Amino acid sequence: MTRKKGAAEAPLFFLDIFLRKKVTPLRPIQLSPRLQAVAGCVPPGARFVDVGTDHAYLPAYLLQQGVIDHAVASDLRQGPLERARETARRYGLGERISFRLCDGLSGVSPEEAQAVAIAGMGGETIIAILAAAPWTRLGERRLILQPMSTLPELRAWLQGHGYAIRRELLRQEGHTIYTILDVMPGEMPPLSPAECWAGRQETGRGDPLRSALLEHLQKRVERALGGIAHSDRPEDVPWRRELEEVLTGVKAMRKELEACTP
Repeated sequence: MTRKKGAAEAPLFFLDIFLRKKVTPLRPIQLSPRLQAVAGCVPPGARFVDVGTDHAYLPAYLLQQGVIDHAVASDLRQGPLERARETARRYGLGERISFRLCDGLSGVSPEEAQAVAIAGMGGETIIAILAAAPWTRLGERRLILQPMSTLPELRAWLQGHGYAIRRELLRQEGHTIYTILDVMPGEMPPLSPAECWAGRQETGRGDPLRSALLEHLQKRVERALGGIAHSDRPEDVPWRRELEEVLTGVKAMRKELEACTP
């Protein structure tokens, strides 16, 4: 039987096209401004844990940039952890990220966590995670916290439970200003009510968004005071007094900041 001319050449032709096809490398991971600030607080070479990792973009970025050699990515739910595994596979990092299905830090040992990031959660959730892992306030450890709510309560809790806020970073996305707390074990002086809301002037001085943050907080407190100004409920009395003290302190911070601005 005579083979038709070109019958054998066709598969080889398409194979050659496939082998010659240019493979576009994956683009480096790009983080949002707030996660970029979180990443910037991670010490080089630290054993790093990302709590509530979701897609694992933060540990993958740090590994890509050579900041860390290995990471632990934890999440409470299976779905986000599967997305994290997919990110690791896509970027060839599966061998360098350990995945834990656990609540907060419950599945992480202290030896694995020289630096811990807890970002994108409510302040109450962050408090609960740290309270369940008292080892986080021991030794040379860095906690990078980025709460989405109840920041005054979080600052007050940290101050009263053996943590010290080293510095605060502000990042804006859209119309929202986010605060990133760079925290270590240790003691810090008591915070005033205004400092619980706005942070210490010293830890945030020099940030270009500090003035906008203080203006936003002043308006927020004034609205809250307006809402309870004529309330006769006994439980509103201490709350109104605290808000009045916060307002006085925030106004003083704004005045001080304006005096220091050239």
